[in-house]
Amino acid sequence: MRHNSGVRRRQLLLSALTPALRAEPLPRDSGYRGIWYFNQPSNDQYVYKYSGGFATYPQQHAPIAIHAPEVRKTFFVYGGATAPASATSGQQLLHMVSYFDHATGTVPRPVILLNKQTEDAHDNPVLSIDGEGYLWIFSPAHGVSRPAFLHRSRQPYSIGEFELVWQTNWSYPQPWHIPGQGFLFLHTRYQQIPGASGMGRALHWMTSRNGRAWSEPSLLAFAQLGHYQISWPREGRIGTAFDIHPSPTGLNARTNIYYLETPDLGQTWFTVDGTEIRPPIRWDEHPSLVRDFRKDGLLVYLKDLQYDPEGRPIIAFLTSRGYQSGPANGSRTLWTAHWNGGDWEYSRITTTDHNYDHGSLYVMNGQHYRYTSPTGPGPQRHATGGEIETWETYNGGADWQLTFQHTRNSRFNHTYVRRPLHYHPDFCALWADGNAFAASPSRLYFANTRGEVYQLPTEMTTANARPTLVKPLP
Repeated sequence: MRHNSGVRRRQLLLSALTPALRAEPLPRDSGYRGIWYFNQPSNDQYVYKYSGGFATYPQQHAPIAIHAPEVRKTFFVYGGATAPASATSGQQLLHMVSYFDHATGTVPRPVILLNKQTEDAHDNPVLSIDGEGYLWIFSPAHGVSRPAFLHRSRQPYSIGEFELVWQTNWSYPQPWHIPGQGFLFLHTRYQQIPGASGMGRALHWMTSRNGRAWSEPSLLAFAQLGHYQISWPREGRIGTAFDIHPSPTGLNARTNIYYLETPDLGQTWFTVDGTEIRPPIRWDEHPSLVRDFRKDGLLVYLKDLQYDPEGRPIIAFLTSRGYQSGPANGSRTLWTAHWNGGDWEYSRITTTDHNYDHGSLYVMNGQHYRYTSPTGPGPQRHATGGEIETWETYNGGADWQLTFQHTRNSRFNHTYVRRPLHYHPDFCALWADGNAFAASPSRLYFANTRGEVYQLPTEMTTANARPTLVKPLP
């Protein structure tokens, strides 16, 4: 019976879901199940460059969760799947929308916004909420072969119905709504590499007062073979940290860190020391350069961007000697780069065993910071993810110590810990799990600032359900 129900569910989703303007309530799934994804087979015992439960992947998509104190809910989006992954059957990516109700401690059945018609988790959605409480879901493409979509909820703080606003093409979306100003939409466009063959990742921005009428895309950076970026807002100012993909290898040789910020939705851009620059950035030796790691022979994987109580940026990143999975390139080291008002200070957090062990940085107060990430060895060693741990510093990064081991003795590796915008202490991190060596089911989890971990229900027999406490306080 369960097998037949699952097959029918998958057939209905594949045939009925299209990214179209809908006048009726959207369908709901029966529980919280994430997409399983892999990238670049390695033909060795580690199987892939990266892989696993990727419902909250990648870190270049932000935000995926936002706390709305007006309604005491944390809204979130993630990559779901039409069916559990297996070695013999495919799955397709569903864009899922839901919330955690802080008043009741429950979640509803998640809404299925659309079927993205791909297995590629690079198409996972992101979320924004405007000043009136309307939810905006940005559904990206990965490259130029598929469209991207923008949907808006029909009612404030509601996930039941959405309208299609725009069908276009962009990748790696990072939309930030600034009250009283509008949207700054940082994103990537794949463009012809100047003077060379092939397409590169070019960083752009667009603006909108109302989410419906958008400016033409403006080029922020396109040097060598392109860039990845991470960004975050701070009191009306938006900062972005980005790397460079050097020729001839490209993204598998990603290195360096650059930083820019804008106080006025992209009208002006400044380096960290307040020097105004005029985009686009087209060369690697640029005033926005934080540090040249290429000279040190190090790859750089950007993890997170936050600000200290004085509004100075802190960039979390990982350095590595190679892009391949496995121990051959040595331990990967997690760092922060913190602007002290006159220079960048570097602090070593810990080491981990994979380049794509992604975590989130939390500035608690004063010089008290936390970094939550799958730094613990997981059941699939030297593969994406692991056991979730929190490292803390009480002196601004002079030293870090392990304070929480959120998961233990897991069946699958946990991956991609994501921090909600304006997070509530009861829902400060969201992630998924999955087998990093073979296709598997994937579940979703969240944690609170006290260290407790909850699993979202995979099957629901009622309209609302209470997440399961899987890691209580000691």
